[in-house]
Formats: sequence, C-alpha cells, structure tokens
Amino acid sequence: MIRRAVAWDIDGTLVDSEPRHHRALLAASLRWGVDFSDLPDQAFRGVHMGDVWDVLRDRLPGDLGMVEWLAAINACYAADRGAMAPMPGAVRTMRALADRGVAQICVSNSSRSVVDANIAALGIGDCILGSISLDDVTAGKPDPTPYRDACRRLALAPQQVVAVEDSATGAQSARAAGLFVVGYCPDGGGMADVDLVTADLGDILALVMAGE
Repeated sequence: MIRRAVAWDIDGTLVDSEPRHHRALLAASLRWGVDFSDLPDQAFRGVHMGDVWDVLRDRLPGDLGMVEWLAAINACYAADRGAMAPMPGAVRTMRALADRGVAQICVSNSSRSVVDANIAALGIGDCILGSISLDDVTAGKPDPTPYRDACRRLALAPQQVVAVEDSATGAQSARAAGLFVVGYCPDGGGMADVDLVTADLGDILALVMAGE
C-alpha cells in the first residue's frame, strides 16, 4: 500500500507540551481554590479533557461547570510564556515531507485554541493542510472520529495515511479508523497495537518515501 499522507498527533509527538498542559490545569484550578499539585506531571498524558473532568470533578466546586473550567485551563495554557520545545526532528521531518509533496494534517485531543497555539509555536502552518481539534469532532480520541475526519479532509483511504502517536489513547483512535499506526516512543519504550514503533521521527520520512 502506497502511503500518501501523514496525520500527526501534536502534544508529546511534535512538541513537548505536556508540562505546559499540566501547569495550566494546576493554575486554572487554583482560581477556585483547588490544589492539584499532588497529581503526577504526566497524569493525563493523551487523555480527552472530558475524561480528565470526570476524574477530577469531585475535587472541584459543585457549582463549577466543565465548560468554564476547560476555558480557564486553555486561557492559562495560551498565557504561559514558558519554553515549549519541538520534539527532536519533528519540524525537520515535516518540512522534508512537505518539500516532497506529501500531504500532512494534525490530529489533536486538545481544544482549537491550544492546537492553533502549538502550530504557531512550531511554525508548521505552511506544512499542513489543516488540523482536527477536540472542538471539531463529536468524540475525541480514543474514538476513531478524529482520524476518520482527517482522512476525509485529506480525501484518502485510511490505509493510505500514516498516523504518528505517542499515547495509547491516540494509537487506539488511529487503529480503529484503519490508519497505518506509528508509535513514537522517544524514550525507547514500546507501544501495543501499532504497526511500527520508533524513537526517531525521521523514520516517518523514510517510511512514506519507501512506498513511492
């Protein structure tokens, strides 16, 4: 099967944004006097924010709604001036793919404002055809909807698209949608139910171009 496009997860795959997400959650929650500093730094890596709300809602004020809480988190994320570094080889690989005419799209479980902030920080807007955010779908990862919508936007069959994910949640979404799934494990670990595991995003370029 010739692979004609790449669908990129963003958080933890293209950019090391997980610490920033965690800081935003803690800072926003403090507005209501709730201290979540006991949570591990990677407590909700790759987790749909609706599911995060379900886990934490009992520790939040009873009159606080999910929409208000999430909006506060997103505002804190956007206002954070802390460094946010691209993952090794991410931008270089995306630009090499774009130079070769390979279609690319970003598929994220984050809100539209966060997705746009990350794309702007990375400077990759000219490399992609668009992006899918949590605000654009009826169900987020691990549901297959985000990747199905990405394939429709690319006008390609799922089997022609490579999904690159760093979390089990994202990999499950891409697998259920029928894409070729690459598990990105920069620490050299493994990931279940994927077609390929790599610690080097440069391997995505070789994988796609090998099918020419």
